[in-house]
Amino acid sequence: MTGLANTEPKLESPVGAPAAVATVAASRKGRGEFLYFALRSKKFLFAMGILLVLIAIAVLGPMIDGTDPVATDLLPMQPPSTDPGYWLGTTSFGEDVFAQFANGLRATFFVGLLGGGLAALIGMAVGFTAGYRGGWTDEILNMLTNVVLVIPSLAVLIVISSYLKARGVLFEAVFIGATSWPWAARAIRAQTFSLRSRDFIDLAKLSGRKGWRIIVEEIAPNMSSYLFMTFILLFGGAILIAASLDFIGLGPTGGMSLGLMMFNAVTYGAALLLGYWWWFIPPGLGIMATVGALYVMNVGLDEIFNPKLRDI
Repeated sequence: MTGLANTEPKLESPVGAPAAVATVAASRKGRGEFLYFALRSKKFLFAMGILLVLIAIAVLGPMIDGTDPVATDLLPMQPPSTDPGYWLGTTSFGEDVFAQFANGLRATFFVGLLGGGLAALIGMAVGFTAGYRGGWTDEILNMLTNVVLVIPSLAVLIVISSYLKARGVLFEAVFIGATSWPWAARAIRAQTFSLRSRDFIDLAKLSGRKGWRIIVEEIAPNMSSYLFMTFILLFGGAILIAASLDFIGLGPTGGMSLGLMMFNAVTYGAALLLGYWWWFIPPGLGIMATVGALYVMNVGLDEIFNPKLRDI
């Protein structure tokens, strides 16, 4: 993601009809250029293909299978087969592993989208405000960022979990989003610092526009590719954090997730004692494929957006 904020803005003229027409033309040209290089990026297409397959399983899997992921009405300890209800085998309790995997993928994408999205919104709000305002505002927001950065999230979650009778995926996603935004805020603040001294920002100030409008209409569009890739990193990070929390037993007390599948498999000896590979390998591969595809997509997007890195 290096060098993205140093790209010269396409417009440095006052607001008016010619500028509006030029903005529309530049936007269309930017979309066409992105599509041109995206369709030629093997990394981007490969990662997008994997994600589309996983999303299809998460959306259509529960509809096709139709089995309750926590129901115990199947034969236990069955290996994968072509029979409905046994596509990925069953657990030692007679639960459908495929149903758990599909529902776990759905929960994984939900946590990534909500947790990563919340972290991105908080990071952008703090980063843009601190970088544009500067002064005491920057000092206060930077101090808040540092405080959240050093808070031991795992210890806080353990304390909170001890007072909660039930935990859900929504709680987990909100907690992750509320604690994983500081690095994004720092990065966005640094990029905003480099943009606020540009000529087109001075022209926007002279035109009488308010600070929040300058941030939304001038600074943010010039950082759109950087912000998008930041969100992808937060998305993948939220999935990894959620899987880690689930694996150590601090995840949702109800429902299903990939990390919770691995926790149950290890707890009941599927990995070491019983050798039920179909119980713990699918969720592990699901997490690895999802996060790996997101990071490969981020590398591909970096090459698409940054002309210096293009080899396509």
